[in-house]
Amino acid sequence: AEANDPEATYRMGREHHEKGDYDVAFRYFTKAAEMGDVDAHFSLSLRYHEGQGVEMNKEKELYHLEEAAIGGHPTARYNLGIKEGQNDRIERAVKHWIIAANLGDDDSIEALKTGYKHGAVSKE
Repeated sequence: AEANDPEATYRMGREHHEKGDYDVAFRYFTKAAEMGDVDAHFSLSLRYHEGQGVEMNKEKELYHLEEAAIGGHPTARYNLGIKEGQNDRIERAVKHWIIAANLGDDDSIEALKTGYKHGAVSKE
């Protein structure tokens, strides 16, 4: 990977992850995230959630999830909505899902439909 190319660095991480070489993948994802790669932040959130190549860490998972969401990653935004919903912060969950739905995330659209059907989401 080019020294200062976050996308190429992220791709190297993906290649190592697909081979099951999680430690090396984690290092590439970390380097790409440090250069601002949104997909790398999302991948790191998953690694911290699953404990692949790194010890599970909920705080670091959330940090990278938020960084990815702020950077416009629709699935990260959806996942933040799930976390907010699990913590009974439905209004915040809905806000995340609306943003993700506007980014084209189908799961968020379904979550909003379900919330509307159960009265947790209004059309406003």
